[in-house]
Amino acid sequence: MTADISYTTEEISKLLKISKLTVYDLIKKGDLPAYRVGKQMRVEASDLEAYKSRAKSGQVYVPKTDTAVQQQSYENLNSKHSLVITGQDVSLDILAKHMERKVPQYRPLRSYVGSLDSLISMYKGEADIVSTHLLDGDTGEYNLPYIRKLLIGSSYIVVNLVIRRAGLYVEQGNPKELYRWADLKKPGLRLSNREKGSGARVLLDEQLRLHGIPHQLLQGYEQEESNHMGVAGKVASGEADFGVGIEKAAYMVGGVDFIPLIQERYDLVMLKKPENLEWIGKVKDVLQSAAFHNELRPIQGYDLSQTGQVLFET
Repeated sequence: MTADISYTTEEISKLLKISKLTVYDLIKKGDLPAYRVGKQMRVEASDLEAYKSRAKSGQVYVPKTDTAVQQQSYENLNSKHSLVITGQDVSLDILAKHMERKVPQYRPLRSYVGSLDSLISMYKGEADIVSTHLLDGDTGEYNLPYIRKLLIGSSYIVVNLVIRRAGLYVEQGNPKELYRWADLKKPGLRLSNREKGSGARVLLDEQLRLHGIPHQLLQGYEQEESNHMGVAGKVASGEADFGVGIEKAAYMVGGVDFIPLIQERYDLVMLKKPENLEWIGKVKDVLQSAAFHNELRPIQGYDLSQTGQVLFET
């Protein structure tokens, strides 16, 4: 019976002919209900059939794919051209809203994945505008070293979205006295960590490497949260001594102190294909507009001094 059948994310990926990354994104957004068995996510056959029915009727986003059946469902979703924007920051939601007004012939679709997975999804042709905040510890440079390696052979443009302060979430009063990356070598520290591929996880791993701190020293290193607020929440509840993330989440969660340690550049990447050039120009117009800046300015923790600035272009 269908009710007794369930699928792994890998099986769902093969059935729908989409990447596992996209399957996880559908689960994260609630489009595809799932449950965990040990370390494995599973989806009931009935929930998969319900999702497919909604996709055919245009009620949910159908990921980009090369198959004719999936493409037909995608086109039924909306007569407008769709632009997939990846990343988790609220500034991206605001960008999507402004794009709907500025570029009415395109429909922004949000995909809530981390920085490294965003670049991989662009390489695979599954995303149009990707956000990234990845530190290269050897050069101190944000994003460009990763973009050059992952998008080799592609023509692209990199534009700054915002600059944010990143650092440590610690318990109120900072009882563990964590003020520098080197302080993470103190014995017995409990960590609330981010998932692999996220900018915060890369930042932590690079700092551990640069300071010669084995990750095995940190309790909870293997336990992952999917966003900054989840990390800050674990620290606020006393389940962890510290976590790594951006300043804004500390104010939103409350009950934690924030120790700023680095200014991170949060950039957007867009592929310069001939068919993309028109909307890329419109996106740049939005990023440089007073209306967009005025909406971002009141948000705690944003530096807009480079917002809309082209940082690199092939």
